[in-house]
Amino acid sequence: MDIGEIKKLIKLFESSALSELELEQEGHRILLRQGAVIHSAGAYAPPAVVSDGPIGQESAPAPTANPAPKTAVEEIKLTGHVIPSPMVGTFFRAPSPTSPPYVDVGDHVRKGQVLCLVEAMKLMNEIESDIDGKITRILQENGKPVEYGQPLFEISPA
Repeated sequence: MDIGEIKKLIKLFESSALSELELEQEGHRILLRQGAVIHSAGAYAPPAVVSDGPIGQESAPAPTANPAPKTAVEEIKLTGHVIPSPMVGTFFRAPSPTSPPYVDVGDHVRKGQVLCLVEAMKLMNEIESDIDGKITRILQENGKPVEYGQPLFEISPA
């Protein structure tokens, strides 16, 4: 499969209603997934993951040399109920770039209500409230990386 065929396949995939497509041909694998992602430049774009190498030879991301600097959020004293990130990933306040956020400060939430998404390994994971209450603080920026256990929301129990 040449690069022109791959580009055509990506265009067709982006205009379709499919969320994922995997194709294996002549010992090469192509995996395409759609979903909202924020690039480091801050622009939204649907991801198109293309792997045109031999099957089973996935490339691992390079480890980061420096740990992320502490943010002002980490120094804030939390007085309410905290909803932490259950995984390492990217924090998203809305299901898509054009959608309104799931919740805002001051919103009343119910146990089980979706508060945000954390994208990990191209999978969008819904983070739900574990109590009824009122959102008092949103502790992360949209599109920014989060660590396991890092506080995402502070809720005043109802």
